[in-house]
Amino acid sequence: MCSWDALNAEIVACRRCPRLVAYRERVAQTKRAAFREWDYWGKPVPNFGDSSARLLVVGLAPAAHGGNRTGRIFTGDASGDFLFEALYRTGFCNQPTSTRRDDGLTLYEVAMTAAVHCAPPDNRPMPEEKANCFPYLVRTYRLMPSLRGFLALGQLAFEACLRLAQQEDLLPNGARCVFRHGAIYELRDGKFLAVSYHPSARNTYTKLLTMEMMTELLRRVRARLYEQEPGGG
Repeated sequence: MCSWDALNAEIVACRRCPRLVAYRERVAQTKRAAFREWDYWGKPVPNFGDSSARLLVVGLAPAAHGGNRTGRIFTGDASGDFLFEALYRTGFCNQPTSTRRDDGLTLYEVAMTAAVHCAPPDNRPMPEEKANCFPYLVRTYRLMPSLRGFLALGQLAFEACLRLAQQEDLLPNGARCVFRHGAIYELRDGKFLAVSYHPSARNTYTKLLTMEMMTELLRRVRARLYEQEPGGG
């Protein structure tokens, strides 16, 4: 069976999508003026955290000058600034900021992945690119024996999680799941799928998603992770 580290190495080496390969590498060469001293990552961004986590946070894709620059998901951009502050406030990590791979950030009971592991132009992966990355999400899930829940950030991540739940027979009969911030859907085997708007700068600046909304959802998620322990009373 493939290990967590071996899966991450395979993700980083992936070149399945020519459009995404060309884009991520071009961005890494041209850079943004504010980051001209950076040595951009310019490759698919691997999972962050470890396979013992109870919660899998699923995002859209690395930002061109965020994860594609730093090499760590949700690191180095406004989305990450918002998300990690919320995770810190709710006890899921040890610090409220995420700036680079060696900044000392540690996740507690959380692993993070993306529906698409390469930065896409305009943050819009094509259907075949989403399909190419989907097996990595499935394999990530299958390597997490303690997993209790998913947190999907944004509609594309929600759709990927829903597809995963269908494929892995996690959806109860007759389940009807729709994208709605704050929803928590029951899955089989005591698992659940929580849903949030994506913490993009557009959503947070316009107050479609506020820190209060995010932390309230994360507190509910935390409570769910520890209730009804498998094998418990």
